[in-house]
Order: sequence, then structure tokens, then C-alpha cells
Amino acid sequence: MVTAVDTNVLLDVFLDDPQYRQASFAALTRAFSSGDVIVCDVVWSETGAAFDDAELFLHAMDALGVKYSPMTKGSATRASEMWRLAKQRKSIPPRRVVADFLVGAHAVECADCLLTRDNGFYRDYFADLTVVNPL
Repeated sequence: MVTAVDTNVLLDVFLDDPQYRQASFAALTRAFSSGDVIVCDVVWSETGAAFDDAELFLHAMDALGVKYSPMTKGSATRASEMWRLAKQRKSIPPRRVVADFLVGAHAVECADCLLTRDNGFYRDYFADLTVVNPL
């Protein structure tokens, strides 16, 4: 089983979020016990930006065991299709950006499920994606 992880779950753990850390850490532990845990370029970059030092970030990701899984042309193309659909529907929430579509499309193509606290959006645009909420 391959689990893709969204930025919010990793930041819950790395930034010691008082509300979500425990649930996110437990969900990550379950994911690691069942197989590989991966992140795409977007999640890698967003998570890395939360660290003051690149080496500290790389060490933290290695220590946790998260694997980098780059976007493919197929997942990037699917993200663009879903972004276009959202714009046509005029249903893009104010906080939604194309990066979220990239995360979802990557998870569909490269993983068995996506671990995220942002489950409603992904279920709406990626119906074939199994979404796991740590809460």
C-alpha cells in the first residue's frame, strides 16, 4: 500500500500543532506500517518552506521515512483538467489553488490513498481517490 501525504498532515507533526499533531502522527504511523509514504513536488516544497534550514528539512523527511515522488506528465495533465473543470463550474473556493489539484492528481496516479485533513475537496474533484482523514 502506498500512501500519499498532504502538506497539512506533515506540518501538523513537524510544527507540533496542538490540535492535530497527535491524530496526524498516529495516521502517519499507520500509513508507514502498511507500506510506503510518498509526497509529490508540491507537498515537498510546501513542507520544506516551513523549515529555516534545508538540511534540517531533508534530515526530518529522511528520519520520518517520507519518499519524494515527482509529478508525472499524466498527473500534471489530470490536474489541469480538474482545474479547468473547477473554473467552468465557478466552484473554486477562495483558498483553493492549482497546487491542490496537483496533489490530488499525483495521489490518484502514484498512490493507493491520500492522507489529508482536506478531504471534501479531494473527494469532490477526484472521486476515484481514496481519501484518509487522520481525525
